[in-house]
Amino acid sequence: MDLVIKDVRVIDGTGGASYRADVAIEDGRIAGITREGEGPRPTAPRTLDASGLALSPGFIDMHAHSDLALLRDPDHSAKAAQGVTLEVLGQDGLSYAPVDDRTLAEVRRAITGWNGDGSDIDFDWRTVGEYLDRLDRGIAVNAAYLIPQGTVRMYAVGWDDRDATGAELDHMRRLVAEGMEQGAVGMSSGLTYTPGMYAKDAELTELCRVVAAYDGYYCPHHRSYGAGALDAYREMVDLTRTAGCSLHLAHATMNFGVNKGKGGDLLALLDDAIAGGADISLDTYPYTPGATTLVAMLPSWANEGGPDATLARLLDDETAERIRHHVEVLGSDGCHGVPMEWDTIEISGVSDPALAAYVGRTVAEAAAARGEAPWVTARRLLVDDKLGSTILQHVGHEDNVRAIMQHPVHTGGSDGILQGAKPHPRAYGTFPHYLGHYARDLGVMSLEETVAHLTSRPAARLRLPDRGLVREGYRADLVLFDPETVAAGSSFEAPRTLPVGIPHVLIDGRFVIEDGRRTDVLAGKSVRRAA
Repeated sequence: MDLVIKDVRVIDGTGGASYRADVAIEDGRIAGITREGEGPRPTAPRTLDASGLALSPGFIDMHAHSDLALLRDPDHSAKAAQGVTLEVLGQDGLSYAPVDDRTLAEVRRAITGWNGDGSDIDFDWRTVGEYLDRLDRGIAVNAAYLIPQGTVRMYAVGWDDRDATGAELDHMRRLVAEGMEQGAVGMSSGLTYTPGMYAKDAELTELCRVVAAYDGYYCPHHRSYGAGALDAYREMVDLTRTAGCSLHLAHATMNFGVNKGKGGDLLALLDDAIAGGADISLDTYPYTPGATTLVAMLPSWANEGGPDATLARLLDDETAERIRHHVEVLGSDGCHGVPMEWDTIEISGVSDPALAAYVGRTVAEAAAARGEAPWVTARRLLVDDKLGSTILQHVGHEDNVRAIMQHPVHTGGSDGILQGAKPHPRAYGTFPHYLGHYARDLGVMSLEETVAHLTSRPAARLRLPDRGLVREGYRADLVLFDPETVAAGSSFEAPRTLPVGIPHVLIDGRFVIEDGRRTDVLAGKSVRRAA
């Protein structure tokens, strides 16, 4: 044995009762589990006395935006320090593979607010397989990848709001099939983001049929989390059942005033579908505010044609007034059909450092300080920051958050955007917040059940045969935490603060966090769809 973790409380990921044991690790895998009082205790050149600590499988972040951060930041303590050992990238229909030169340039601009402009990255890949190969050169934590449907449409169709031609649909099918063959675990969509939102259900169904042929799953950010949210969820359920494809609902929430107290309605819809044979799972973050880009709030027609076309519309007074009317009066599709309440929109980051004074203020507060209407301020910021500003959207409901996280098909996802001076604290705190605040302090779920939501259930969705459980033969992706003290250090005031109570994290049996400090180990690799 290489290492024995002695006298630890094992929370094995099944959701069953914990137990005390010695856990032995050899060659990156769990080689033996000796329960207290059963048989001789294992020995190894190195032992770790873990009395007072709990041992669980590594946490799986089912919704991550670390697509460039993993390449940019070898440390990546934002996730490693939380006990995350695997992230799922390629979310919300927009990421960096598959691309050609034109599409890469366009997607870099479109999601600057999520990942930065990439000027510090050598984009030496174009296909999904090449991107996964790039990850395999050495990253902080493991990563799986979803084919981004919006990027695929950008590649094959462009930014036009129209149906794909037969040839274009065939091209998209080929891109999805190639990505799945190269190791992607499924496909994502961002159906309130352009150009992915221009795809009608028939087009999405055809792409989901391809995903299903490879036993992958569809992960949509669906068409509305506000007005018409239940209809939008139902649309995704019906679409994937028609396609015969597994469904994983991204950051499943019921937000805005129209959905207060309606978390149970969503769960009833899902229960009916599951009882009818649908394969459904979901992820959530344990906070009420959401996070996205400011430009995402605009109506889809204002974003048609790409970022340059959007900026041109904002600079034209007549067109900008039409945009304002949709945003403030009608409720744009970008803002989930709900008229904008500017006091709920907090600026969390800007691309241009000269605009840093906006960060930490709501649009309403910034406008009042300038003595102008909120739309005037928002329009100015969009133009001056070249659409790169990120926001927190304070529109969630705590009762919905708690109801959804208790559902048996629930998994954890941070949806963590790591850009900006004041990012959402979920990027640094999601997993310890589940363990400390919701499990220990509030008792919303038992600690054992909470760990299952963060480990074995996402591993099952990803079809991973040797991760997500503390079990002999499984990979030694493990977290040791103190159940009495584990907590998110991050807050809305100090969002980049690391968690407490997680002294050790291992990937493939190697310490990436040891005694609460990040080591120099880069044990992460791409995790590819099983053939």
